[in-house]
Amino acid sequence: ASVRSARVARAARSAPRTVRAVAAMAKKSVGDLTKEDLEGKKVFVRADLNVPLDADLNISDDTRVRAAIPTLKYLVDNGAKVLLTSHLGRPKSGPEDKFRLNPVVPRLSELLGIEVKKVDDCIGEEVEAAASKLENGEVLVLDNVRFYSEETANDADFAEKLAANADLYVNDAFGTAHRAHASTEGVTKFLSPAVAGFCMQKELDYLDGAVAEPTRPFAAIVGGSKVSSKIGVIESLLNKCDKLFLGGGMIFTFYKAKGLDTGSSLVEDDKIDLAKELMAKAEEKGVEIVLPTDVVVADAFDAEANTQVVSAEEIPEGWMGLDIGPDSLKTFQGKLEECKSVIWNGPMGVFEMDAFAKGTFGVADTLAKMGENGAITIIGGGDSVAAVEKAGLAEKMSHISTGGGASLELLEGKTLPGVAALNEA
Repeated sequence: ASVRSARVARAARSAPRTVRAVAAMAKKSVGDLTKEDLEGKKVFVRADLNVPLDADLNISDDTRVRAAIPTLKYLVDNGAKVLLTSHLGRPKSGPEDKFRLNPVVPRLSELLGIEVKKVDDCIGEEVEAAASKLENGEVLVLDNVRFYSEETANDADFAEKLAANADLYVNDAFGTAHRAHASTEGVTKFLSPAVAGFCMQKELDYLDGAVAEPTRPFAAIVGGSKVSSKIGVIESLLNKCDKLFLGGGMIFTFYKAKGLDTGSSLVEDDKIDLAKELMAKAEEKGVEIVLPTDVVVADAFDAEANTQVVSAEEIPEGWMGLDIGPDSLKTFQGKLEECKSVIWNGPMGVFEMDAFAKGTFGVADTLAKMGENGAITIIGGGDSVAAVEKAGLAEKMSHISTGGGASLELLEGKTLPGVAALNEA
């Protein structure tokens, strides 16, 4: 436990409190491996290098490449021979040049300060030949694992071929941990130890640990357009949080459940009863649900639409709510500032349009200030990550999850196959 808490303290240096992950999720980490464990060993690393590329195949956002560096640097510095792979895009059948991992190689070389090598396959003789020539501390990129349909089918023979040139396994691809694929789950049957990379470890420490054993009062902010996509998250967080703040298009289903008129706002009529159940459950558990009291409405779903701020109880016919209003933001800010830890998943409005971005950016700003005052602030994947980055506040958060679907499933309390397959700490 002391090794683990030391590791978490290191991972949590941006947050003033140590974040403990629950025992069930405590996995062995690459940081638990010594030079003796790694020197001269071939390590198969599954990272998430699925970066956005422009028309000329240049990287337009290198966040994921940078996220992989701490694990790679640790392995290189400890004399390992690194076989690094990932998926990129969605190749239909077989290799396509636009989905090759070539664009990430120069950036990896630059960030690691060494010449990173690459082969045009992830299994077979070419890989075997290149792997056998690796010196200690060198990195070889194997091409896109999804050039083979056996990857997503988690085919055992393919997993064995991926593992054939390596001695041990590191999974640093949290974004695909909710999928049982050959490179995320299958290879662990052929390589031991199988451990979490630093990126994966930090995700588990925050999304699982900080949520399972939160520093209280603990707030959850859930936004996004539909209740249906966040049911699991809301139900799971209701068991753990002290206050639940709701924003985004989903609030109108809750308003309708309370008998309010919602104009032409997005409402999931088949989820009205569920919204009533969730509100009743919150009351029963003593969790305060904070719904916006005013909204910014528009006469069309358009950046140039006419807008007005109205009370949640007075949404006019033919107008749709596209952001939380200024009074709601003030209320949210006041109640959030009482909390010592907060997780945020989903925007407060259609923040891609400036007219409906104030609620989302206002919440981001509040979380940044809370972090400066010692609170733990976790951005739990998806659009809220984009919002925090667009607001230029990413550096101010304790943790920003790179996970998307994996973040949601972990917050819902589901077991992630790519995590379950790793060795226990």
